[in-house]
Amino acid sequence: TMWAWTLWLLPLLCKFGLADLPDKPENISCVFYYTKNFTCTWSPEKEANFISYTVRRTLCYLRKNDTCISTSENGSSCSFYSRLTPPDIYIIQVEAENAYGIIKSDITYWDLYTVAKIEPPKIFSVKPVLGLKQMVQVKWTQPVLAPKSSTLNYTLRFRSVNSTHWMEVNFTRSCVNEEEAYNLTGLQAFTEYVVALQCVVNKSRFWSGWSQEKRGITVEEAPHGLDLWRVLRSDKVDGKRPVQLLLKKAKGTPVLEKVLGYNIWYFPENNTNLTKTMNTTNQQPELYLGNQTYWIHVISYNSLGKSPEATLRIPAIDEKLFQCIEAMHTSLTQDQLVVEWQSSALEVDTWMVEWVPDLDSKPLAISWESVSHTRNWTIQQDELKPFWCYNISVYPMLQNRVGEPYSIQAYVKEGVPSEGPKTKVENIGVRTVTITWKEIPKHQRNGFINNYTIFYQAEDGKEFSKTVNSSILQYDLESLTRKTSYTVWVKASTSAGGVDGPRINFKTLSISVFEIFLVTSLVGGGLLILIILTVAYGIKKPNKLKHLCWPDVPNPAESSIATWCGDDFKGKLNLKEFDDSVNREDGILKPCYSPNDLIDKLVVNFESFLEVVSTEDPGKVWENILGGEKNEYVASPNRPYCLAVSAEIPPGGPQCLCSGMLEGTCPEAREQLLPPAQGFGPDHLCEEGAPNPYLKNSVTTREFLVSEKRPEQIHREV
Repeated sequence: TMWAWTLWLLPLLCKFGLADLPDKPENISCVFYYTKNFTCTWSPEKEANFISYTVRRTLCYLRKNDTCISTSENGSSCSFYSRLTPPDIYIIQVEAENAYGIIKSDITYWDLYTVAKIEPPKIFSVKPVLGLKQMVQVKWTQPVLAPKSSTLNYTLRFRSVNSTHWMEVNFTRSCVNEEEAYNLTGLQAFTEYVVALQCVVNKSRFWSGWSQEKRGITVEEAPHGLDLWRVLRSDKVDGKRPVQLLLKKAKGTPVLEKVLGYNIWYFPENNTNLTKTMNTTNQQPELYLGNQTYWIHVISYNSLGKSPEATLRIPAIDEKLFQCIEAMHTSLTQDQLVVEWQSSALEVDTWMVEWVPDLDSKPLAISWESVSHTRNWTIQQDELKPFWCYNISVYPMLQNRVGEPYSIQAYVKEGVPSEGPKTKVENIGVRTVTITWKEIPKHQRNGFINNYTIFYQAEDGKEFSKTVNSSILQYDLESLTRKTSYTVWVKASTSAGGVDGPRINFKTLSISVFEIFLVTSLVGGGLLILIILTVAYGIKKPNKLKHLCWPDVPNPAESSIATWCGDDFKGKLNLKEFDDSVNREDGILKPCYSPNDLIDKLVVNFESFLEVVSTEDPGKVWENILGGEKNEYVASPNRPYCLAVSAEIPPGGPQCLCSGMLEGTCPEAREQLLPPAQGFGPDHLCEEGAPNPYLKNSVTTREFLVSEKRPEQIHREV
């Protein structure tokens, strides 16, 4: 039984013991850094526990052994700095040791020439060769540690300074000379290049690093070609139409030269004798031409020569341009903008594409390019700015004639507008309102506006929205609530999203203008109908309407008092009767009652009265009336009681003048004396009766001046 347990536990103990040993070194790789060291690396690179590594090297040709010791703390590599004797073959084995034991790697063999690695060469010159075009000569020094009398393989890479694409060329050189040179051909004239160089020992697997980059420029040549275009201005200057020329190197030709200037000459199509010339360095010169057709010729030149001649025809101002482009659209690929157009004119095979940013400010410089043998045009997206709208126009060109352009707008990338539309409220009514807004400025749209959404919400109410297309800039909201506050705003949306504009508030009316007009019309109409009916009634029955509007009033001119003038009037005013009716002892005025017809009798015909008065001397009249003595007032005869108007009682006794009193009435008044106990003294007012409503302004309500003379004197003077 004991032996059975021992046999069973022995494999487990061995397994646990092997688990504590270090990992076996694998993936051994060695590099021979010529004349410097021989370095080997392996995996694993790091260990959790401390491990000691021993690299055993055996020199096959010299039959000698040595070791290199390293630890896991220093990494999984070890270098030999002595006995570096190429050519030779090294035998390498790595041992890993920890507290539990030692693990050895497999044995590897290394030929020094196949693992040799040298330093990169050093370039000291990149220059053109005199008399040779499109070429530069590259010169460098050999690596210091390169094996003598060995062959080195080189790789030369180069690119223009404006490009990111490297091109490479391979060649071989021996290590006999310290300096080497290479002629790099097939380059563009007058172009700056960047070059770099690396090398490797023949049969070696390890290339050196890249040398430092060096720049050089090729020699220039005479201009090869020129593209010519124009921009026709609509305004005139001193009767001339301005034409701006656009000059650049022809498409497809390399940048071979440095242009010193341009020679331009132009003339009318039917008269070459009027040729004018211009010499300029400006690539966008401006000419002032007449209304007829012109021909323009341009060449560019430098110190080595001149370019071929470029020709352009400017049509007359009244010339009708031909049309042949039927449709055009744009599309986006991963990194390009593609413009395609359709044309039924098969004879047209050359097109001029023109593009410029569409901004609110002054237009920027126009970009343009000629296209042939195709009906599409592409441009890299990184050549156009994102969120900018571009106007793209395509001009058909048939020989020297330029046709009518076809234009389209495009974005290479769209975004959300920078701000929302500004909103305004107009025509506020009871249940309707008009919402208007302005277009977002072009530089803030960041894309094509697809639609507008109008949001409106009553105070503490539900939010509603209406969506309209981008061509609509106003909308009428209906079915609103009377006399209610609302909040409204407009949202502009592109394919990338939308943004809200500022919010504004308004309040609907409590009554509309139509309702006010309706009520006013009804009231006015009713009054008009009433007036018409009244007029009609007055025409039909004029007496009744006259009596209703203007009642009869007694005419003072028809009163009988007008006949009282002369002796008859003196007889009627028998003032002596007044003396008999006065109690001289008591000095009390008796009440006098006037008859019913007294009012009519006392209405004075002032016209007759004035005629009598006017025949006499004015001074005498007033003297007779006033008598040069103290006057007293007599109340109007329609009052039932009279007033004793003077505190002085003449010797004859107190007097009482009964206004409006006729014969036969004063005897009754004498019999009834008003007792002083009732408050009717000489200085008190008699009780008044109700006035006649038709004679409020007649003589019955006026007061007259009466002389204090005795009745006899008055009777005698009258």
